[in-house]
Amino acid sequence: MAVSVVLPRALTPYAHGLGTVQLDASCATVRDALSQVAERWPALVDRVLTEQGELRRHVNIFVGDESITFLDGLSTAIDEGATITIVPAVSGG
Repeated sequence: MAVSVVLPRALTPYAHGLGTVQLDASCATVRDALSQVAERWPALVDRVLTEQGELRRHVNIFVGDESITFLDGLSTAIDEGATITIVPAVSGG
């Protein structure tokens, strides 16, 4: 069973219009999954990770319903069939 990466509308142009990217190869962590996405669409991951490979400040990533911020960050383990959701942070006043 593949891992799914759900993209916000703002990132779909960098994945040729796909709203969900299916990863066929096995991934142990969120970082591994993003590495696989970067192999196909590097510009997409450039908008999610900094040049140092860290999560950008205004981007949130969830595995299932849990934010990786409260887990192990990009080292958060994922299971086969997991859904990773990338969500832009919203702020304002």
